[in-house]
Amino acid sequence: MTTSHSTRGIAMVLLAAMLWGTTGTAQSLAPAGLSPYWVGALRLAVASGFFALLAAPALWGRASAARLPWRPVLLAGACVAAYNLSFFAGVKASGVALGTAIAIGSGPIWAGLMQTLAQRRWPAPVWWAGTLLGVAGGAAMALNGHASVSAPLAGIALCLLAGLAYAAYALLNKPLVAQSGAASANLAVFGTAALLSLPVASVLGGPLRAPGATWAIVAYLGLVATGVAYLLFSHALRHISGATAVTLALAEPVTAFALAIAVVGEAPSAMAFWGLAGVLAGLLLVIWAELRAQASRRRAAEGGKGALPADGEGSV
Repeated sequence: MTTSHSTRGIAMVLLAAMLWGTTGTAQSLAPAGLSPYWVGALRLAVASGFFALLAAPALWGRASAARLPWRPVLLAGACVAAYNLSFFAGVKASGVALGTAIAIGSGPIWAGLMQTLAQRRWPAPVWWAGTLLGVAGGAAMALNGHASVSAPLAGIALCLLAGLAYAAYALLNKPLVAQSGAASANLAVFGTAALLSLPVASVLGGPLRAPGATWAIVAYLGLVATGVAYLLFSHALRHISGATAVTLALAEPVTAFALAIAVVGEAPSAMAFWGLAGVLAGLLLVIWAELRAQASRRRAAEGGKGALPADGEGSV
């Protein structure tokens, strides 16, 4: 795998994170009346339709989805459904700023720990430094000048579950994408997630009642902020590690931060700007660690001297 492929994967995740960062602003512009549980479930259904259109040629030729192992697909789909439901419930209980910070911030840490267990190799120290710096910066952005915030333990637990589910999805989806392609893998995973989420939304969110304007927001969330974004994210998994992809998704609050200023008219504190600087610095460190890891693996594949990483060096 060349450095250009790694750079392409990094760019794809950053673009996906920018699209994810528009979710909060889009929802804030939607008319009241539709439960957030329904928003989460419906955007999965819309995204599934989007992936079905993209995967249609491969499915017509019986070339992809039929060969996918059903257990990883079911587990990845359950992770996506759990992320949507636990995220919305956790944010509702903990508040948008704190809940989002916990859910998104815990994801990279969960991913690093799970990848360590799977590969029996600790990520490079520079990767951890960048990840923790990015998480700390995201927390500072969420605090936004407040000395402290409080939330019920149940809300915090739900947000941590959301981060765990998201990280698990990324690691599970990587081999599925390598096997059948991004569109087919996501069709199987998000179709499963939608089938699991819709009945839950009907129970937790009540009857489906929404003004006409809400459907435009749902369409945007499903097609762009979910469909296109996860398509980019899945393509990126072919070029970079799952843990790095999850960490680079910390660019999401950067986009949300910019939109909150430009669209919503918020006035962030100095702490939030320092947090922004921390997130950006952390992302640069993680990118550096990923490029160095890919270069090390490429040298190892070519049989060059000094190619094998030692003590986790050059690995993420």
